[in-house]
Amino acid sequence: MSEKSTKEAVLENIYKLDGKVPVGAAVPFGLQHILAMFVANIAPIVIVAGVCGFSTAEVAKLIQSAIIIAGIGTLIQLFPLWRIGSGLPIVMGISFTFVNIFCYLGPIYGYETIMGAVLIGGIIEGILGLFAKYWMKIIAPIVFASVVTAIGFSLLPVGAASFGGGNGAENFGSMKHWILGTVTLLVCLLFHIFAKGFLKQLSVLVGLFVGYIIAIPMGMVDFSGILDGGIIAPPRILPYHYEFNIKAIVAVTSIFLVSATETIGDTSALANAGLDRDVTEKELQGSIACDGFISALSSLFGCLPITSFSQNVGLVAMTKVVNRIAIATGAVIMILAGFFPILGNLLATLPDAVLGGCTIMMFGNIVVNGIRMIGGCGFSQRNITIIALSLGVGIGFTEMPELFKVFPMLIQNIFAQNCVAVVFVLAIILNLVLPKEKESEI
Repeated sequence: MSEKSTKEAVLENIYKLDGKVPVGAAVPFGLQHILAMFVANIAPIVIVAGVCGFSTAEVAKLIQSAIIIAGIGTLIQLFPLWRIGSGLPIVMGISFTFVNIFCYLGPIYGYETIMGAVLIGGIIEGILGLFAKYWMKIIAPIVFASVVTAIGFSLLPVGAASFGGGNGAENFGSMKHWILGTVTLLVCLLFHIFAKGFLKQLSVLVGLFVGYIIAIPMGMVDFSGILDGGIIAPPRILPYHYEFNIKAIVAVTSIFLVSATETIGDTSALANAGLDRDVTEKELQGSIACDGFISALSSLFGCLPITSFSQNVGLVAMTKVVNRIAIATGAVIMILAGFFPILGNLLATLPDAVLGGCTIMMFGNIVVNGIRMIGGCGFSQRNITIIALSLGVGIGFTEMPELFKVFPMLIQNIFAQNCVAVVFVLAIILNLVLPKEKESEI
């Protein structure tokens, strides 16, 4: 075999879960995954720490821990420890799902109480994951398909918000953001169309790079905080002591169940879109267990819960790059960025509009994959009823969170702004109560 043919064969392994890929060839694909999720990984920390009244220096240390724990969680998902981890190319990060409940609990009970609830809630979710085979039987394929589709739709506003400059930006939707987001999107699209071979799967990385370079002369990149935190800084272990409050534990554990729902959807979507097969029971068990136990570990670093990142599932659906070594290089980059704050600070300067231009199509890919999964379940009248009602209520009602004001605060925090949780619960209930006979296709 010629040298060229050998190189092409090696690069083809990026489309194989366990293919052998040289580290040099794997790094760009890993970096692409990290850049796609980096801002979303640190944003929950910034929001919750702000509500809890933390100083800028304290927030910086928490961000450092968040980067490290995301890298550790990703490696365990890729290369399971015992029954913890799925063995799939899942990228982990700090979960947005918990932000509402933490913003409610933090000012009342304090950050230490949040940490105690994360420890207990994470352990409970982890145990549920290990025994998932006993309760997963009630979750039919049509429920998986509903959840994946809901995840895709729930992410579209996230991509749009980034495109406009990020939630809370003073000049949100300005012409600068429109130009930067549009140029980035066009670069991604054109590179994906015209690049040859494996290079086309780096379209998101190229778009991020070109958008970043363009943003610098536009004055949209702030380098002022690059040296904050020093050059090298070890992570802190147990920076906060635990306080255990039963109300907080019940509330946070409830959100962990919602997080498990999203993990089920992400894991199912990844297997379907990246590997062209259904997810296995073992993979789901390992994925949920990793979600829980690594979240508990995260609390030891003073950090919030972590979960699978749907934007990276969208990236896999778009590129079909599933190689574990390639994704692992990104996890290693995250861990290094945590030990070297200057790397993390540099990655954090990526403008939201650039991220939005790259992610909007990725999120659309999740929607398309969910629809494809629905098609695989068949369009019987029963399935159509489950999909239509669960998506209609889940997406529609959560667009008007005021509808939930008659319910207790715990219910509001779980469901009012989380369409995935509503879709999941409704789809399960409908799947259990609707009669299964006479399911004729229409």
